[in-house]
Amino acid sequence: MSKPDLNLLVTLDVLLTEGSVARAAKRLQLSPSAMSRALARLRDTTGDPLLVRAGRGLVPTPRALELRNQVSQLVQGAKEVLRPTEKLNLPQLIRTFTLRTSEGFVENFGAGLIARIGREAPGVRLRFVQKPNKDSTPLRDGTVDLETGVVENTTSPELRVQALFRDRYIGVVRIGHLLTQGQITPTRYAAGRHICVSRRNIDKEPIDEALEPLGLEREIVVSIVGGFSTALALARTSDLIASVPERHTGNLRAGMHSFTLPVSTPEFTVSMLWHPRLDSDLGHRWLRECIRDACA
Repeated sequence: MSKPDLNLLVTLDVLLTEGSVARAAKRLQLSPSAMSRALARLRDTTGDPLLVRAGRGLVPTPRALELRNQVSQLVQGAKEVLRPTEKLNLPQLIRTFTLRTSEGFVENFGAGLIARIGREAPGVRLRFVQKPNKDSTPLRDGTVDLETGVVENTTSPELRVQALFRDRYIGVVRIGHLLTQGQITPTRYAAGRHICVSRRNIDKEPIDEALEPLGLEREIVVSIVGGFSTALALARTSDLIASVPERHTGNLRAGMHSFTLPVSTPEFTVSMLWHPRLDSDLGHRWLRECIRDACA
């Protein structure tokens, strides 16, 4: 079996990006005839026409569309490998990083993260965007540089993942609430009026599953789809019980009474996720270090 000509990957990447033999030839500083010969070799190698005539132009085949992102990543990865080692000049770095996180993450860890970035790289800006779902497309297409959250089965396997911290659910009530006195049993806990916070738009959470074998059920008065800050704001000014992640809400629970849940629920890991094309990016590496330290 003959060895593949890896130079053809660069040619294919440019052809699929430009969609034109003439423009691809100009970009690679080749003659149109040389580019046509390269396209013929690519067609022979892949067993697909890749670009076909449509009017005066060329359009990609389904196989070409399938290859486009993969080829682009391979070429970008090769460029990163061959790029000379650089030293990151943080005081001179001008860049905006877009982070997709929960509101609780920003409220609890954002101030420390922003303070460090301001000290080390005053030209760097952070742009926080909401995280309405687990869709990995924003990381893949580059509209988001990094996100935080719990890795699930639906998380794209191509993403890089690094754990930040373990978390668990606890109960929170206002100062003076009945649950601030005496032992909190499953029965006392379940008998209260509860706020349910769910990102999956369902009312049954791990807490409810833990209560079920005991024959107990929470009275859900309010259901919130989204962050935990709203739940804590309601619990702070009422007799409602909020059940929230401990680490994720540390700052938000100031001035409230927190307690260990009287039933066992599984802990979970909060991680940061990014696309592999940013693995070797020095600025992104520094950002990941800042986030790790902020969550330590």
